[in-house]
Amino acid sequence: MCGILGISNRNSHVFAELYDGLLMLQHRGQDASGMVTYNGEFFREKKANGLVKDVFDAAEAETLLGKVGIGHVRYPTAGSLSAAEAQPFFVNAPYGIYLVHNGNITNTEEQRSKVTGKYSRHLRTTSDSEIMLNVLADKIFDAIKVNGNDDPIRNIFAGVKMMMERIQGAYSVITMVAGVGMLAFRDPHGIRPLSVAKRAADGAGDDYSFASEDVAFDINGFKKLRDVKPGEAILIDLEGNMHTFQAADGELTPCIFEYVYLARPDTLLDGISVYKTQIRMGEALANQIKELDLDIDSIIPVPDSARPVALEVSNATGIRYREGLVKNRYVGRTFIMPGQEERQKSVRRKLNAVTLEFKDKNVLLIDDSIVRGNTIKKIVQMCREAGAKKVYVASASPPVKYPNVYGIDMPTKHELIANGRDIEDIREELGCDALIYQKLDDLIWAAKEGNPDIKQFDCSCFDGKYITGSVSDSYLDQLEQSSRVSAKIKDMPSPKKMAKTA
Repeated sequence: MCGILGISNRNSHVFAELYDGLLMLQHRGQDASGMVTYNGEFFREKKANGLVKDVFDAAEAETLLGKVGIGHVRYPTAGSLSAAEAQPFFVNAPYGIYLVHNGNITNTEEQRSKVTGKYSRHLRTTSDSEIMLNVLADKIFDAIKVNGNDDPIRNIFAGVKMMMERIQGAYSVITMVAGVGMLAFRDPHGIRPLSVAKRAADGAGDDYSFASEDVAFDINGFKKLRDVKPGEAILIDLEGNMHTFQAADGELTPCIFEYVYLARPDTLLDGISVYKTQIRMGEALANQIKELDLDIDSIIPVPDSARPVALEVSNATGIRYREGLVKNRYVGRTFIMPGQEERQKSVRRKLNAVTLEFKDKNVLLIDDSIVRGNTIKKIVQMCREAGAKKVYVASASPPVKYPNVYGIDMPTKHELIANGRDIEDIREELGCDALIYQKLDDLIWAAKEGNPDIKQFDCSCFDGKYITGSVSDSYLDQLEQSSRVSAKIKDMPSPKKMAKTA
């Protein structure tokens, strides 16, 4: 769920546009921000923990000079919370390469042992992104040995091809290569999003940009060309020419959770409107709600991401829509808060109930998803304290039962309220009077309607089917034993309360 951005300009320095673009991607990560620019001779870098607005200020406009640059907003899915793990990462040879990555590598330990053993490279962090960067560098070196160094673009594409043969998992990547240009590529399944855009430059060809979501293009006047294909690499050289290369055979299998929660509603991902997908999710959910014949006075969304779904449920059922929960916009998204205790404390900071919309009423709360259950449980309690007679809950997505290993912060089944529980057990735990989940087939329909050419989606957090290699039981156990996950498990309910999930 990290956000990545790259810009290659013909005339102007990129810092201000990178800054604006990263602000548009801030919803994808609030833990750390980073940026590096290139002026044709030197790289200039800054990264630190914190939001974009806190990491960068006006002084950086004078120091982060260059017409090519890449940026990153991060929340951690692999590695630690240390500022040292903020991206971008760098290797000085071959050429000198900076890299930003969205996704998660699933054969990390195997590749770490090869990088540090066979290739004698030193890794400064525990990040899977740094491992990927070093594998890429190794493979470009191998290409140089075979081809010589007269054609760097050929060597880089060959390196990407060989890297894709070794790396498994989800990855959308943007790199900056000294003396060559800006390179972007996407894994053969296209799990995480990545798009390319173009803008005419005054009398000097075209400017190009890559981004996780196309909302980062609009603010800077870029026009989206297309999504990067699964297994494709695209290089924008320093003269502003685009080079494309199909590094691996691929079949588009995007993560369906992007449309549920991760991406902004004004984004178009792989030809699918996130907003219209959420409208269709509401349409399907309304059909279930009508069948239950519940006594509902009003439909209230959990702001902000559930609003499109809730509005469509209201339209389809004829039940009035009300804004009963007021959001404090100065508190971050609780789903990506880096710690269970912090998430729980942030719910009360984040939301407050409009008492008049709850007192003596039966309300249906609609949330985009229920992952750990901490937020919605506290909201149900808040509604009862505001005087609600009955509180029903509907989730716009199916039960999240399995770890997501492709770049979403769901690394352990012990954090998932639906793992090992049936709906009645979950309803009891949440304290609501009824609980409705979206059906998986309906969610797939809602997304597929936007692009019928997509044959399947990655639904692994709902159905446990992992489309890449290296996702074995031992790999999942290894994730649960990691230091970051272990710290989270300490914050989970007591063994007695968790007994139903065993």
